[in-house]
Amino acid sequence: MKVEINSAALADAVAWTTRVIPARPATPILAGLKLEAIDGTLQLSAFDYEVSARHHIEAGVDEAGSALVTGKLLADITKSLPAEKTYLSTEGSKMTITSGKSTFTLQLMPDAEYPDLPVVPAKLGQVDAPTFVQAVNQASVAVTREESRPVLAGVKISFEGDKVVMTATDRFRLSRASFTWTPQNPNVSTVTLVRGTLLKDVARSLDTSQNVVVDYDESNATLLGFENAGRVSTSQLIDGEFPAVDRLFADDYPIQAVIDRQQLIGAIKRVAIVAERNAPIRMAFSGQELTLSAGAADESQAIETIDMDMDGDDITVAFNPSYLIEGLSAITEPFVRMKMTTAVKAVEFNGQQEQDSDESLDYRYLLVPMRFTA
Repeated sequence: MKVEINSAALADAVAWTTRVIPARPATPILAGLKLEAIDGTLQLSAFDYEVSARHHIEAGVDEAGSALVTGKLLADITKSLPAEKTYLSTEGSKMTITSGKSTFTLQLMPDAEYPDLPVVPAKLGQVDAPTFVQAVNQASVAVTREESRPVLAGVKISFEGDKVVMTATDRFRLSRASFTWTPQNPNVSTVTLVRGTLLKDVARSLDTSQNVVVDYDESNATLLGFENAGRVSTSQLIDGEFPAVDRLFADDYPIQAVIDRQQLIGAIKRVAIVAERNAPIRMAFSGQELTLSAGAADESQAIETIDMDMDGDDITVAFNPSYLIEGLSAITEPFVRMKMTTAVKAVEFNGQQEQDSDESLDYRYLLVPMRFTA
């Protein structure tokens, strides 16, 4: 293999592809990055049996061929190369990387031992990248951090015609993001469950000026693919039954309050300073004022009052402040509507554009209150 390539393009492609290589691969061969030079392109791929990444960039190919090298090492090398052309060449069991006056020589890994990449499924539909990224960030708020609960570590993605719904729950809270997209088949109706960390990784690495194409084949329902700007990622799906969560949303919320979102987040952060670890902060809704408080009479205390627009009876609820802030931070509108039934049942949070407008149901965050002592 002999290739001439732009240094910056190579560094970017290697960094993007090697991001899926685990820090501690199950077998040494999975630390490899596969390079294939053919037809004026350099193709890069990495795979760890759960997630794969493929990329290709333009290259001057003097001699076609392939090579398998240690991915993380190549990433470190390419990001440090001078801003000139880079030349890759293989001979025997070594690959030489030359750029300007810098030369590196890497040992090749045994190409024949590298696993075959999964076949990318058929196209299911597409959506603009910013919409996809926002939905992933919102839905993944409630993904559990407990690796022992793989189903709760996943995001359920429902595809129904031109509507996509992403849902996650860790049993204490639930986050749901919805958006419209362009399906390949307007009658599509299917559900997948993908690991939240993998989904967030895909979203983080997108070119937001390009659409995201989602690939899925119901006849082989084990893999979900994502294509964007010439880059292709695949992820193994979680095998398990996601909890039935639709019943957690109340049909009617008799108590509703509209609050400036940033003002509320700031107040929560200040009051939470005195809260012991895992201790709740209390939110007392009365008239048109919300009073936040934390701490007990015999320890440090904090109280702050902010204005709100409320309908319904007075109520006091208490929450884990971290869960509150994470859910509120995922809302993109300037106001938040809190919808309540009782002090012990899940509270729904929605964003809204104006103080007196309707709430948006594109993002719905449910949070279960904590018990507290008066």
